[in-house]
Amino acid sequence: MRQIINISLPSPMARTVKKAVKSGDYSSTSEFFRDLLRDWQKGKLLSDLNESRLEINSGKGRVLKSLKNLR
Repeated sequence: MRQIINISLPSPMARTVKKAVKSGDYSSTSEFFRDLLRDWQKGKLLSDLNESRLEINSGKGRVLKSLKNLR
């Protein structure tokens, strides 16, 4: 199910979004923001993975024998 979220943007940002849609880079304003959110999610995941690697390399991480050990 989709939900509607309304946002307020400064005029220069709104023009940037409209220009991207008008030029065909995105099919709609919604698609622009969905793509932006997907990129943010990927970046967050990468950041979390890198943080975990640093913990493991510094000896602070722990090896799990089972997913049950995540608790």
